Amino acid sequence: MIGALEYEFMRNAIYAGIMASIACGLIGVYVITKRIVFISGGIAHASFGGIGLGYLAGFSPVLGAMFFAVAAALGMGGVTRKTKIPEDTAIGILWAMGMALGVVFIGLAPGYAPDLFGYLFGNILTVSSSDLLLMAGLNVFIIAVVLALYKEFQALSFDEEFGKVAGLPVNFLYLLLLGLIALTIVLLIRVVGIILVIALLTIPATLARQFTHDMKKMMFLAVVFGIALTFFGLWLSYEFDLASGATIILLSGSVMMVTFVVRYLLERRRRLAVTGVSEEEAGDFHFHKTGTP
Repeated sequence: MIGALEYEFMRNAIYAGIMASIACGLIGVYVITKRIVFISGGIAHASFGGIGLGYLAGFSPVLGAMFFAVAAALGMGGVTRKTKIPEDTAIGILWAMGMALGVVFIGLAPGYAPDLFGYLFGNILTVSSSDLLLMAGLNVFIIAVVLALYKEFQALSFDEEFGKVAGLPVNFLYLLLLGLIALTIVLLIRVVGIILVIALLTIPATLARQFTHDMKKMMFLAVVFGIALTFFGLWLSYEFDLASGATIILLSGSVMMVTFVVRYLLERRRRLAVTGVSEEEAGDFHFHKTGTP
């Protein structure tokens, strides 16, 4: 892996992974705290329409994805806040329409779309210098907004009713947060693709939540976990010639499951130690009570 760093595409991949991890670490904490994972998935899939438009109109598919992602975020937020349409219904409709538009645009575009698989499932090794510049600009904007409105977003995430009573413009803040999620998704598309983006947006933040409930510490840990998982996933994909985006997600999911199991076992042992019951006695009690080992 060290020797591979002499290649520009590998250095670009690491830079892209770091920037994507910073954005998803910050915004992912809001996503899991506010419990808007489903709407984030809808924004990600709706952005496929912008990728198709980019192929059809001849400009960067990433710019098209950014436009569609932000439009879908504002559309989903506006519809769910201003109408009586159920939230999951509105998300599902816009999700499907974005994907359908992408398919239609790509079908109308002349020639063959060679990088389409990379946009769907990610190919961090194909990140170009221009992509890095766009990612850097989006990252700076996301960080600046989070720093400026940290307390407001915190109130929105934990207690929206309190925010209303305190006089905060909660509807505007909610739409702004969805817009930041959309921009973060654009950052992640080149890393893990549209299909897998929701995993990298939520797994590092979920891991961080296992260690702290302080939002600032959670964000810091989520960024660290994101960088580590992206780097080691990239290393594994390079060593074993695997798809980079899928490898990053599989590694992230595996680490999360191991963390959950270890934490469960530690908490179980702590409870048994407090009650003075041994592991064997607890197992016998569970068997006699439920009939299962």
